[in-house]
Amino acid sequence: MAQQKKQWIAIIMMFFLFAMIAFVTNLCSPMAVIVKNQFHASSFAAQLGNAANFIAYLVMGIPSGMLLKKFGYKKTALLAIFIGILGVFIQYMSGWESIESFWVYLLGAFIAGFCMCMLNTVVNPMLNTMGGGGNKGNQLVQFGGVCNSLAAVAVTIIMGSLIADAAHAEIEDATPALIAAITVFVIAFIVLTFTVIEEPKQEDEIADSDNAVEKVERKYGAFSFRHFNLGILAIFLYMGLEVGPPTYALQYLTADTPEIIAKKADVLNQHQGKDPKVAAIAFHKVTTNHDSIMNLKQENYPDTEKGRADSIAVADLEEDIITTAEHIENGILTAEIQKDEEAGVMMNATIAGGIVAIYWFLMLIGRFIGGMIGAKVSSRKQVSFCAIMAIILLLLGIFLPKDITFNMPGIDWGKMQIVWGQTPIGVFFFVLVGLCTSVMWGGIFNMSVEGLGKYTSIASGAFMTMVFGGGILIPLQGWLADITNSYILSYIIPLSCAAYILFYALIGSRPAKAVKAAAE
Repeated sequence: MAQQKKQWIAIIMMFFLFAMIAFVTNLCSPMAVIVKNQFHASSFAAQLGNAANFIAYLVMGIPSGMLLKKFGYKKTALLAIFIGILGVFIQYMSGWESIESFWVYLLGAFIAGFCMCMLNTVVNPMLNTMGGGGNKGNQLVQFGGVCNSLAAVAVTIIMGSLIADAAHAEIEDATPALIAAITVFVIAFIVLTFTVIEEPKQEDEIADSDNAVEKVERKYGAFSFRHFNLGILAIFLYMGLEVGPPTYALQYLTADTPEIIAKKADVLNQHQGKDPKVAAIAFHKVTTNHDSIMNLKQENYPDTEKGRADSIAVADLEEDIITTAEHIENGILTAEIQKDEEAGVMMNATIAGGIVAIYWFLMLIGRFIGGMIGAKVSSRKQVSFCAIMAIILLLLGIFLPKDITFNMPGIDWGKMQIVWGQTPIGVFFFVLVGLCTSVMWGGIFNMSVEGLGKYTSIASGAFMTMVFGGGILIPLQGWLADITNSYILSYIIPLSCAAYILFYALIGSRPAKAVKAAAE
């Protein structure tokens, strides 16, 4: 009974660490809004914090597995938490008046990414092992995923309420969330230090045996297993399937309509060779109804709530106009380039963001369901079914007519209210993909490490390295949208990813007979 109690304490601790992974990782998106304003960074530069997380997985994945093998799960987790405290604290420092540095922020995000990679390397195999592997192991991983999703939703709500006015957001505004993350990490470090965790056995030597798989393991290691090699490719592609649909659904919903794109191109043609600022003002008049676009003077507004709001709006607009004028003058924005812009729905960004947020909420629901049925339904069956459904949903989203729309609900997490928007039905099916991707991570991991024995720790590190697939496949989908001039056709990328994951679940994940014999 005492041993079972200790095991449950360890499981709860792993769930807690799973949640912290999402909390710190999902700080990057709202922090991008802040650094864009405070450091006057471009949209690309503002997203480098996210990119740093992907790069950290590529750099730290294999070393994490080696640390796990050398020092064990508990010590590796403690080191990861310490690195996490350092990374978040450096991000907090980057907003200090005495420092105020974009590069210091990036350094903090990169170091925090090391922490996330190391924690992922620990919690996935640990939960799988604590569950006894197989279906029970997958069940614990899925429940860990539920904690992960809950933390992702929580940080979105917290940061949304802290930032409030995105145009004037500074790192100082995020201080409560950053300090909370540091505090929770410190508590986790103390609790984990005194928590007894039974380390999975990692034999240093394999006794002489006639079993063929043991000889292969001794000679080659984890990468000698075909199903593992195919599995790490599956997780690489999974990142494109998970992140691609919500990312480009938001792009599609907020992009200009074909009519607006054509009007902007006409404006650029008409003002070719003229004053770039005059051209920029005319360009922005196509999509703004603000009365003061031709008289951008903030001091003209009364000191009332509406006056202050108008003043802020005009200040933001003036900054946009200056940037557009520079782009026109430097040839970055021309009529020809404008004509090639991908068309969308031109929905209000708040409503569009609320609709896309449903994707992540569905992932939470799917992971909870996966955890409930995980003990009875194998990883292979769960992933196979979800991959089939993802393929069907993506095909419907790609090929259904764009003029079929309906009023779709979304969630404004910052205000905690339901928002509605007239949405193409294809986007509805893209959002539903969140239910399908929910159980894939844990399922693919379980199938990949089946029968690996003492090589599971090194395999886990290699597995985590492939998370950098998100840094490859998401830009690749954007590139496809550019060359096809269509966000919708770019969904061929996640569709291809889903097809491979189906192949892996049905065929590629099955270990060789020798591996099965060794596992039994």
